[in-house]
Amino acid sequence: MTRQRRYCGGQGKRFNGFNGQALMTTRTPNSKLRELVAESGLTYAALASAVRAVADECGAALRTNKSSVAHWVAGMPPAGDTSRYLAVALSRRLGRLLTPADLGLAEPEEDDSIGLALGTDPIDALLPMWRTELDRRTFLANSAYSVAAAALPLSYVEEAAERTAAARSGHVAGRAEVAAVRDMVRVFSEMDERHGGQHGRSALVQYLNDEVAPLCRARFRTEENRQQLLSAASRGVHLLGWKCYDAGQQGLAQRYYLQSYRLAEESGITGHDGFVMRTMAMQGLKLRRVEHCLGLAETGLNRAKGKVDAQTESLFRVVYAHTLAKAKQGQAALAEAERARALLEADPGDEVPFWALAWGPPAASVLSRTAKVFETLGDHRAAAEQYGRAATARPEGTYARIVALDLVAAAEMQLKRGQIEQACETWGRALDHMDGVRSVRTRKAVSNMRRDVARFRSRGVRSAAELDERAVDFLAGT
Repeated sequence: MTRQRRYCGGQGKRFNGFNGQALMTTRTPNSKLRELVAESGLTYAALASAVRAVADECGAALRTNKSSVAHWVAGMPPAGDTSRYLAVALSRRLGRLLTPADLGLAEPEEDDSIGLALGTDPIDALLPMWRTELDRRTFLANSAYSVAAAALPLSYVEEAAERTAAARSGHVAGRAEVAAVRDMVRVFSEMDERHGGQHGRSALVQYLNDEVAPLCRARFRTEENRQQLLSAASRGVHLLGWKCYDAGQQGLAQRYYLQSYRLAEESGITGHDGFVMRTMAMQGLKLRRVEHCLGLAETGLNRAKGKVDAQTESLFRVVYAHTLAKAKQGQAALAEAERARALLEADPGDEVPFWALAWGPPAASVLSRTAKVFETLGDHRAAAEQYGRAATARPEGTYARIVALDLVAAAEMQLKRGQIEQACETWGRALDHMDGVRSVRTRKAVSNMRRDVARFRSRGVRSAAELDERAVDFLAGT
């Protein structure tokens, strides 16, 4: 995805984060912002750097510096979206959600706090999010990942307050409606994995908005029907979050995951809410925002262990193992990964629930995540082996994107071991699976591959040169 750069303040000049015209007006010092900056312990230069980092995540280029921060504290408001970036930067530092209003700044015209809360009715949060997508507005798509919001499920599971049910519509839903939603979500999931997250996203939003949301507020023939419908809706919202993740829109993906969690929790289906917490832990690890990941993975596991089938429990345990590895608890990570493997080899027993099949067969997911455990711990040989096994553990002709990315990861591990010929062959197999896939992540993987083989191509390594030619053709055609 091409990153759009935002510029302001005159032709050819980058936006420095405050309105220069405000310099001519006497301002009242911003005491709220001054106090929060003091509480953060950040210097003005460090805070400016944090604001630039958040802006960069959102595709914007700022030249904010310590003088900019001094101007804001003196009462000169940031211009454009900078107040949002500043709120995110301070939220990350202080560990709680802050809005521009909390910083003594005017709220942006569009409310970018949508979806960053766990309210009584998740549909109330989802409907305005879906409207922004259908109206092609991008302010949520360009939002930043919130570390503070990542912790919301951890506190939510501890709340003892009674939660009121949403008002029900006059529609009556039963088993047929549950089956229909599941079938449609399954179709969208299969399309996503075979063709990439950019295919069918608007159609999925429209379906959730027009068909699923009214069903979530319907009257149900039985309590089980209600539970299963909300669980199916959660899976659909989870898939939409995954599509945003695949498009590099991490802040929006996080909001969908939060509301998917809330629907799963409302459904009361054992383990489903924990599964979404597991996904949120995976997102944080991928973004190198490890705050709360261990807590999310461990709490998710505790919500499910001993209460779900062995294959599903293995999915929870292997993500917990990965968070342990990231937390530098190597022995504990390996022990947990071994428990996940042992569960897979046990009698499969009960059927794997619908919501646990978000990434296909559990065995393949466990192998891929186990590879990440070994990669984190520096065992590149074992990581390459596990990635390779994961790529062959899925039914042929399915899950093209995941298979391709597992093969890319295997090739990267082989390259780290100096096996350039083998790595090029594995990368070539990955490209075979990418044909017809529209995904920001696959494009990024191919671009990174070109960077990794450049030095070998310049040395005349034939396999590297041939691979690079294929990569150029692939990028030109996607």
